[in-house]
Amino acid sequence: MISALAHLARLGRAGFVLAREGVFALLDPAMLPVPARIGVRLARLIERPTSAEVEHRLATALTKLGPSYVKLGQFLATRPDVVGVALARDLETLQDKMEPFGQQEAVAQIETALGKPIGELFTQFGPPVAAASIAQVHRAEAVTADGPRAVAVKVLRPDIVRRFRVDLDAFAFAARNAESFSSEARRLRLMEVVATLARSVAVEMDMRLEAAALSEMAENTKADPDFRVPTVDWDRTAKDVLTMEWIDGTPLSDRARLEATGFDLPALGRAVIQTFLRHALRDGFFHADMHPGNLFVDANGKLVAVDFGIMGRLRPKERRFLAEILHGFITRNYRRTAEVHFEAGYVPPQHSVESFAQAIRAIGEPIHNRTAEDISMAKLLMLLFEVTGLFDMRTRPELLLLQKTMVVVEGVGRGLDPKLDMWKVSEPVVRQWVERHLGPAGKIEDLAEGAGEVGRFLSGVPALMSRGAAMVEQLDTITRDGLVLSPETVEAIGAAESRRNRWVVFALWVIAGLLAWLLFVGI
Repeated sequence: MISALAHLARLGRAGFVLAREGVFALLDPAMLPVPARIGVRLARLIERPTSAEVEHRLATALTKLGPSYVKLGQFLATRPDVVGVALARDLETLQDKMEPFGQQEAVAQIETALGKPIGELFTQFGPPVAAASIAQVHRAEAVTADGPRAVAVKVLRPDIVRRFRVDLDAFAFAARNAESFSSEARRLRLMEVVATLARSVAVEMDMRLEAAALSEMAENTKADPDFRVPTVDWDRTAKDVLTMEWIDGTPLSDRARLEATGFDLPALGRAVIQTFLRHALRDGFFHADMHPGNLFVDANGKLVAVDFGIMGRLRPKERRFLAEILHGFITRNYRRTAEVHFEAGYVPPQHSVESFAQAIRAIGEPIHNRTAEDISMAKLLMLLFEVTGLFDMRTRPELLLLQKTMVVVEGVGRGLDPKLDMWKVSEPVVRQWVERHLGPAGKIEDLAEGAGEVGRFLSGVPALMSRGAAMVEQLDTITRDGLVLSPETVEAIGAAESRRNRWVVFALWVIAGLLAWLLFVGI
């Protein structure tokens, strides 16, 4: 009861800030039930927005509410099925930029985490160069096995773990109650949305996991000609601190500098798209926050990604789904695209493959009839959200993160080359994966893997039979002699039963006392 009141108080404060910033003006009252319409009208009475532009009101309110709400907003940008396409697009502009915390606090965090004075860890430790909701980054100098080098030191915010835990508990409370009252909330799986956000934040708040992600992607991409990641300094990395190579490259967000340096911008745009697809399809492990501020170009013309706090994973099933969906749209094989949805179990079987293929054709044909610069994967994905809702397709969090990243990557590519043909650029990577995994070589591999599974099962059969025989013998003994318990077990059961009886007697006396008191008051 007390925790519920605390959650309601926190959510009430959030509602007040949202109302004050005029966020409820973005809602369409006609889409709300009558009680909600009344609540929205009352909330709008206290509007005093500080953002002049209506579309920025939600971002302003979330920023005022603090780090947890900024992360929630960024996460909901990946869920247009929950917040709507328009709000999702607005939330994509939400910047995870916060005021930095003090230099001495950062030093104290590092010394506690690494167990050494700052002077023994770094020959120079500068002020913060970037600050976000969970951590901030400092430039430092360190003496390593390869000699002196510049490093980036990412430090967790003090007390951030507790603050996120409190707010995430309130989000879960709201989602749980929404699902208990609304079938639409259950379809959107709001509880799972909050759980996914909680897992993502937990990973971001353990710098060792980000370091591991860096290390894994470095292994995956070591042979890639146009992409690399910073190296990790494991000796100066702990749960609250991540130290890695400092990147001196040109940020993709600085177009003027890229042009002045002489880089081939259309080639960079193609590299961004193909790199992302290669990581998603080939490795099943991709950087899920590939905005221009997290991408650099080094002196050799290679893309370098930073900030590996948000990563996406795809199992073989999802990779095949992605490849066949893209291949189906590229080749205009809408029937196959529809079949993949049903084979993956994403669309309930009571629906018609033919009808779903017809709906997908309605999405694909208009896009294919446009010029290259007008073909938008972002638009394709938004239309897919609308269609899948009509066919009762339940949301897939792992695919939503992928789709959101695809939209961001397309924006980066188009920023470098406005005439970028998404389908033409994507086709070589998708075709290579399809030929490799769905062609003859892939089928042979599947057969070999299946044979290996059968072999492992057969090798375990004798052990299973032995355990089965022992179980049959035990059952036979129980049937013949009854179930025999050890003296210790009998004693423990007796003690537990005695305790239960004492509580039952106590409860009965309390109830009897209350009844007597009520009778006395009534008299």
